[in-house]
Amino acid sequence: MLKSGSIPTTRDPDAESGRQSELTYEHLRAVEEAIIKRGIRETFRGAAWSLNCREWVYFDCYIDLAGARARFSLADCVQDHIHRGTHDGQERGLVCSVCHDAIMGHYEKRPTVFP
Repeated sequence: MLKSGSIPTTRDPDAESGRQSELTYEHLRAVEEAIIKRGIRETFRGAAWSLNCREWVYFDCYIDLAGARARFSLADCVQDHIHRGTHDGQERGLVCSVCHDAIMGHYEKRPTVFP
């Protein structure tokens, strides 16, 4: 669990060593691969908030949720996630309620927007 007031900012040790990090399961994989293909920097990978989070991947971009839904065929289990925390971080992205995976970006628009 993260400390109050913090947001995920470290990379998976496997990613740092050059080994293949575990990708998200099927429901978010296409989105994750497209973001990686665009060269957008990954800022964190892992169980971000609790044991109920399997593979949450944070990217240094703003994710346009409507645009992502228009571009990708997402299963019904993929839900929009918008959290404007005042003391525990801010994030916007997509969460799979079946696999407990997520693709997250910045809460507010930044120079890098996906898709």
